[in-house]
Amino acid sequence: MIEEWNKVHVVYVPAMEKQAAASPDWAPGWCRLDSSSIALTFPLPIGPTPASVKTFFFPQPETLLTYTLENNHPDKGLMREPERSRDMQVVLGVRPCDARSVLLNNLPYQEDQFFQANRQRTALVGFSCDQTLSTCFCTRMGGSPLDSEGLDLALSRTEDGFLIEVCSEKGEALVADLELAPAPESDISALAARRNAGGNPSATELDSLKGSELGTLYDAPLWQSLGEACINCGACTFICPTCYCFDIQDEVVRGQGRRIRYWDSCMFPLYSLHTSGHNPRGQKVQRTRNRFLHKLKYFPDRFGPFSCVGCGRCVQDCPVNIDIREVMDDLIHLTAVE
Repeated sequence: MIEEWNKVHVVYVPAMEKQAAASPDWAPGWCRLDSSSIALTFPLPIGPTPASVKTFFFPQPETLLTYTLENNHPDKGLMREPERSRDMQVVLGVRPCDARSVLLNNLPYQEDQFFQANRQRTALVGFSCDQTLSTCFCTRMGGSPLDSEGLDLALSRTEDGFLIEVCSEKGEALVADLELAPAPESDISALAARRNAGGNPSATELDSLKGSELGTLYDAPLWQSLGEACINCGACTFICPTCYCFDIQDEVVRGQGRRIRYWDSCMFPLYSLHTSGHNPRGQKVQRTRNRFLHKLKYFPDRFGPFSCVGCGRCVQDCPVNIDIREVMDDLIHLTAVE
């Protein structure tokens, strides 16, 4: 199956080792599949892949426009959109939490032509989680280790191989020409039983954080202690699948310019700096508070769900051991006290 996809599509898998950034087959944390590396894709590591899939929808960096500043050039100063690949890319090895993050990011990017074009040409082939890490908490955020939401094909391990669920038209196209045997009814029933045993995913435990209650904690002492611990390195925002802050800059080399969009972080002091010199989030405590309130209040107030899928990457990689689960516990306690 994978060999057939690789003949007609660009297939990416989680990178087994660091790739050269200059490589045309490179995406942060992912590498293009070739015939010699197919055997390396199984088994996947337990839990989410080291890098999220947002790089395929929100590349780092992404060229929005190109132009020339060469004197006497007839198109001097004229901005053009670069030609973009329309080839289908298949991202293999996606976990349910990452697939759900694409749906969340689609909410603020519904009218972003670049994000939507990337989404249209990207197919996500995911694997359910038979095991989870101690840092995983997708069920707490309304997800499930067995979820297929956001995937085009969802694969679940059985005793004899994998059960494939077709979840979209792109998924149908991927399996249309493959000679796949119908799944035994026993495997289908077993998967349904596992999902039922996990209950209906919901975030009811965190409902107290939605609405106006959390706004009353804007000046809570909690933020001061978190701000003092945080070093504002931005690691949490870059590895987070649902962080989508960006900046736009122009680069000109030998008269040839491009306007690029690249990842930025609300944890950096320059991110919120105004041209007047005023910075509404000039202190660490303000930036730390903003990160958590965005995920737990501002985003839900605007779109409904929390802006977190519980992948646990930020818990794993924070150099000062700030744990968003502990922050949520503290906020739940404080809202109950209020």
